[in-house]
Amino acid sequence: MRTALIDAAARILATDGPRALSTRRLAAEVGASTMAVYTHFGSMDQVRHAVRTEGFARLDAALDRIPRTDDPVADLTADALVYLDAGLADPEMYRAMFVDRPPPADTDPGSGLFQRLVASVRRCIDAGRFDAADDPLPLGWAAEIWTMQHGMVVLALGDVLPTDQIRFLLADMTYRLAVGFGDDPTAAHRSVRKRRRPRRTKR
Repeated sequence: MRTALIDAAARILATDGPRALSTRRLAAEVGASTMAVYTHFGSMDQVRHAVRTEGFARLDAALDRIPRTDDPVADLTADALVYLDAGLADPEMYRAMFVDRPPPADTDPGSGLFQRLVASVRRCIDAGRFDAADDPLPLGWAAEIWTMQHGMVVLALGDVLPTDQIRFLLADMTYRLAVGFGDDPTAAHRSVRKRRRPRRTKR
């Protein structure tokens, strides 16, 4: 029931916005009583926080399933493509995660995902693929990579371009950012080609 409520809340947030999210509406979406909502969540703020927490947990799980290699730039490419696939596989959750931001909480569910990306950038630096850099450059590079990934998901969800073109652009932008961060163009091209995967069908 808790998972059903979270998925229903994500649908409401993605389609109608936070003002449409209420105990009565949420209960009706899953065919339950309002008591079911209060059994799992104390308030709508807690529901909204739970949506983001669940969304980022699912994204983390998708990234965890990618096998790591000894090529950090190839792994960065694989992560970017899986990020895209995850957004396409659960579009309502993805929209709810980024369109609606709940009131401040003790922790931001999305911070772990960003720190994961920072660690990937530092891994490229440690391997000598990206230029050696101290803070705040790695943080800025991670932010640029995330902006690229997020932008491609938004374009794909909006049907602005076909998914296969989005995947090509995402891989190509990953290559160009890697070169911009100091990677050898030949090595970067080889790494990106190594981890490009066949297109998954958008549901």
